[in-house]
Amino acid sequence: MSKREAFLESCCKEKVEDFLRFIQLHRNNTEPFDVEEVVQEMHREQRQSLWGKLSSLLQDVLQEVPPERWEEGREEAMEVEAAPDPKHVMYVVNGVTLVASESLKILQDGDTYSSLLEIVHRLHDVLLLQPLSEAPLQVHIHRLCEAWWRKDLKEKEAFGRTALLIALQKSFDLKKRAVEIQRVWILREVLLGLDHTSEDNKQMMDLLLQCFHHPTFLRNDDGKRFLVFLFSWNINLIWVIHGTIKNELEFYSKTVTAHIAEIYFRAWKKADGEFLEKIESSCIQDLMQNAIFLHRSSPVYTKVRKIVSYFHSRKGCEKVDKMLSSLYKPILWKALNAANFEVRANATLLFTEAFPVHDLENGNKNTDEAIQKQLDTAMALLDDPHPTVRSNATLGVCKILAKCWELLPAAIITDFLKKLVMELAVDCSSPDVRCSVFKCLIIVLDNNLSHPILEKLLPTLKYSLHDNSEKVRIAFLDMLIKVKAVRAAKFWSVCSMEHLLARLAIDSVSVCKRIVHLLFKSFFPVNELDKEWCGRCITLIQMNPAAARKFYQHSHKHTAPTNIIKLMLTIRRVLNSCIQTECDLSEVNDSNKENSALAEPLLGKDQAVVSGLLEVVVILWRSVQKSLKQNEEAQKYIYAKFGNVVSKYFHAFEDERCTVPLIQMASLMPPAAVPTFSCGVLSRLRRMESGAAPAHFSQLLDCMCSWGQAADVLELITDWLSEALPKQKDKGAVKRKVQIMETVEAKPDLALDYLEYLFSHSSTRENVLSLDQWKLTQLHTVLANWRSVLYSHLSAATDCKSPGVEIALKVFTYHGRLGAHLQQNTSEGRDYLLSLEHVAAWVAERVLPFLTKPTKDAEEEEEERSPPLAAQITESFLTVCRDVLLVGLGDEAFKGQILHLCSLTLLSEAGYYIPAVLLILKEVADSYSPEDKQEEEEEGKEEDTTAVVLGVVANIFQKIIELLARRLRKKPEEGQQLCHSALPGLTHFLQVAQTWDKPPLSGVFSTLLAVIIVEKTHLLQKVNHPEEVITPESVEEMPPLSSVLLSVILRLPSLTSSFLAEVSSSFESEEVISSLNELAAVLHILSVIRHTGQCKASLKFVATCLQQQLHTHAVTSTDIQRVIYESSVKTLNEILDL
Repeated sequence: MSKREAFLESCCKEKVEDFLRFIQLHRNNTEPFDVEEVVQEMHREQRQSLWGKLSSLLQDVLQEVPPERWEEGREEAMEVEAAPDPKHVMYVVNGVTLVASESLKILQDGDTYSSLLEIVHRLHDVLLLQPLSEAPLQVHIHRLCEAWWRKDLKEKEAFGRTALLIALQKSFDLKKRAVEIQRVWILREVLLGLDHTSEDNKQMMDLLLQCFHHPTFLRNDDGKRFLVFLFSWNINLIWVIHGTIKNELEFYSKTVTAHIAEIYFRAWKKADGEFLEKIESSCIQDLMQNAIFLHRSSPVYTKVRKIVSYFHSRKGCEKVDKMLSSLYKPILWKALNAANFEVRANATLLFTEAFPVHDLENGNKNTDEAIQKQLDTAMALLDDPHPTVRSNATLGVCKILAKCWELLPAAIITDFLKKLVMELAVDCSSPDVRCSVFKCLIIVLDNNLSHPILEKLLPTLKYSLHDNSEKVRIAFLDMLIKVKAVRAAKFWSVCSMEHLLARLAIDSVSVCKRIVHLLFKSFFPVNELDKEWCGRCITLIQMNPAAARKFYQHSHKHTAPTNIIKLMLTIRRVLNSCIQTECDLSEVNDSNKENSALAEPLLGKDQAVVSGLLEVVVILWRSVQKSLKQNEEAQKYIYAKFGNVVSKYFHAFEDERCTVPLIQMASLMPPAAVPTFSCGVLSRLRRMESGAAPAHFSQLLDCMCSWGQAADVLELITDWLSEALPKQKDKGAVKRKVQIMETVEAKPDLALDYLEYLFSHSSTRENVLSLDQWKLTQLHTVLANWRSVLYSHLSAATDCKSPGVEIALKVFTYHGRLGAHLQQNTSEGRDYLLSLEHVAAWVAERVLPFLTKPTKDAEEEEEERSPPLAAQITESFLTVCRDVLLVGLGDEAFKGQILHLCSLTLLSEAGYYIPAVLLILKEVADSYSPEDKQEEEEEGKEEDTTAVVLGVVANIFQKIIELLARRLRKKPEEGQQLCHSALPGLTHFLQVAQTWDKPPLSGVFSTLLAVIIVEKTHLLQKVNHPEEVITPESVEEMPPLSSVLLSVILRLPSLTSSFLAEVSSSFESEEVISSLNELAAVLHILSVIRHTGQCKASLKFVATCLQQQLHTHAVTSTDIQRVIYESSVKTLNEILDL
């Protein structure tokens, strides 16, 4: 029996195992059996028989285990041995699919394939019942359906539809998307037989529309072809597709937007007839209108502009020009004259980008007239009253000049450039316009034909380098860099070197970087000899020393570290030469600062240049410090070279200008490299005079820290502060002393200056805090001992301005600051927080009594000694505590202790410390969030710690407001000063309080409202004449405290909104605000807010709530009450009419 006959007989249920064996042989490449060859060798009748048997076999196995039970059947087969195995059924279905696919390949015209059609129908049903996956069976059936449709056989529409539907689904969800997108493109004509309005095809339509916002489709060439094809599928779908794209446009990236623009253009280019008209009117013109009328802040504005710009970029083709001309004609020219400046600005961009907007079919004469009219329009747009339009017109005109220079008459070009350079570049009304001119002239410079005329015009712009606006200066320098790059002119003829260097010396980093980029090759010609580099360096120092420093700060960004080191060594050789020879630097020829080739100069008496060179060496060294650390050999070489000569430099260059950079240079080297100098630094610090300026010791401190000798400085500070304490001899602690030859008296003021510098700079602070803990603790203890000195001054009523008091107060402050640093530097425990808590207790017990119970003499002298020492101590400590809370170091216990101290300070009527207390309240409140409180409530904590702490904060705030009110009543002038000093703290605290919508902080605005109403009501009750009833229009017309509080509330719209919310909520409680005077007071508040123009909707809402209660006072008992009522009604109506 031949293989053909054996295979034919196996195609039945009884011999299904033989059938599967044949299929396995086919899949095994080492076996000679091939299903395609076997089917091809069969006679027509045998193929008919084969298909019939396979159809029956497929029907039988699918009846045993239908596809929908395949997943369930697997579990049953594992439990019951006799149950049919779904896996076996799938093997059979897969084998039938294979035979059907191979049969399809050899199907000939005239063959009867009804049985084969039955097979494909059943397999098609299996495919529809299976979930989407990359399973081999599903893939094979999918390919079979595709092949059936491509063969153009009976009932191909159903199979083609399914193949396309699955290909679309796979292109979105599976890994091999490109293959499926290619299949979608091949099956595109399936759509021609589908009804897009049918409910059966809804899933297909949804998938097709998803293609337009799926990045894989948009990036794939076949995907783009398919999307372009969809525009030509059905004319009614064009608007649907366009709407889908518009809805998704906000979420497109720049790249995806560019692909969408290409698809629109290709769809338009391919279309004809009614499809072309529909795309132009429904899509392209709609995009043009949106590009004109959308707000520039709209998230889709830039995307729409990008799509329209794609069509503009394809100008030059007659068809594109004609389309743009016809579509712009009804909308663009009207928009250029619109009243709204944004519409004019948007239209200006489109018009100048599409220039010239013309149709060549109109004839040359008409075209020339149209272009001339458009040029006149562009010139008129440069004179538009709004700066945004002028800026856009500047951009557009420059693009026109760059693109159409050869086509425009010379007179028109000159007029445009003169308009830009002579007028708009100095437009004093708008820095944006001036900036736009320089940015856009860069576009013109790209056209070489523009260089001759610009070379004559640009020098008139030289003073733009000193423009008040930084962005204008930056744009001007960018233009100069472009001038230099394209060699349009010599940049120093546009703006002189002196002006550039003057600006380099004083301007911001952004400006300086550009000036250095412009001048780099002039003063650091890397292609010349290194002697020339040094010559240019000296020239630069002579011209402007400050500019030289800035120049070399940025030089490392433009050249390799090797060149930087070469320049340093060359400067070293020059400095060495001037140690031996005295020569005035004026002998150096600097006539040509741009290209002079200087021999190695000799320096001597010109200490300004010597100090400048030393500064340059330090700057260059710092710029390559990271590179030197990565190259130990180079670093050692630099250390050796400069270490040998630094001591000689100190002797030779004794001028103070040279000393500072020399000390900085020494700090960059290890102390062993400069032994002569390093051994004397600590001695110099010890011998420093009290009251010395930081410039005298800062460099020495930097040296000590960079050498790792910060411990010696710290010990010196500790010794001085210890020795300055009274009864120092009684101290039993023995401390190691710095070994020096001479003895110097203690200088506590200088020790504090050293300490201030060390902790005010991050580099030195890190060095100090990295020292042994016991040294820092020792200093902390010594600082704490000064409290006794401070208390003795306090008890003796010593003048606050005496040196001893100032030193003791500074030491007290530094004790707190050092404790905060040490707590931050400690990973475990709260020892230093506990120390601060002890200080808080000391302030409460020993200091505050001097404020809360002043004597009569003290009250009389209060003005002369204000603020008293006790107030200064309290305020300085509260400031330290605020800083501790600010950096997040304070725990619950610390917050409680400090809040207790704040509440005690309020017992004094002076109120010097109110600004500091307000900042502490702000930090404490800011350390919690409404979410924290909600979590505590959800966890069901017995004691809500957040509520407790914030309740204390709210109470203290209320006491502060009461204290301010009393101070204003008793001493108005001092009260006003106190209120103004409290403004920043009030603002910060209220900004935190407004984030809470629950008690206790939500009651802060209620307190403010009550205070303002009470104060204003009190004034209204004192009114004796109707003429005195005046509705205020500004905070200055309100009572003193109300004026202060409202000025804070009105600073920020968010605070105003929260305050008005409190006002509206107060009307929900009927008895809170009920009397006429109280209602009038509220209306006076609303009147002040109305004149600021803020929160109009909230104002109207509050006025509506107030209206009903005000009408209940229509009948009044006195004339003054009548006047108050009528004034209130008038104010109310004005607010309601907003």
